[in-house]
Amino acid sequence: MQIYTKRGDYGNTNIIGGRTVKKDSVRVEAYGTIDEANSLIGYIISQMSEQDESLKSELIELQHSLFDCGTDLATPHGKKDYKVTEEMIKWIESRIDVYAEIPDAIESFVLPGGHPVASLLHLARTTVRRAERRIVSLAAVEEINLHVGIFINRLSDYLFAAARLVNHQASVKETLYERGGKVFHTSLTKKDIR
Repeated sequence: MQIYTKRGDYGNTNIIGGRTVKKDSVRVEAYGTIDEANSLIGYIISQMSEQDESLKSELIELQHSLFDCGTDLATPHGKKDYKVTEEMIKWIESRIDVYAEIPDAIESFVLPGGHPVASLLHLARTTVRRAERRIVSLAAVEEINLHVGIFINRLSDYLFAAARLVNHQASVKETLYERGGKVFHTSLTKKDIR
């Protein structure tokens, strides 16, 4: 199989449906940033120990979902059925709800870091947030599957909750942001991180 096609040598690429766009278009930026997040999650999985099988399996499932998100973002409205659904959003919310209850409650922001895998999960979270900003830009100029933006928003919350879980399971004390005081009127719970 030949990997290179030469179609993109002059800064263009084809999206689903055959339309040609510039490689720096807002659409390509959106699904390209999703691809970055997916690659980072793949690296995180490669760094996880065997005792993390449940979380690892979820992250692999999320990689499939990220491919679905990228496909939907590469698909102009009406060209084919979208892949990302409300059920996918409900699933990720259910996982956030479970993970948010395990570590101690917090009342201030957490500095990204701790266990190496938790640190990488925070890095993935910020990459996903960047993807979310690109999706907002795309949605301002083109009709898209709105479920993708919601799913990506929840994914960043999931990665935050997963990072906190990893630190908790590894008995790594999180460093709280000290200069802002309490930012949550009550302890941070699952409903607050959405």
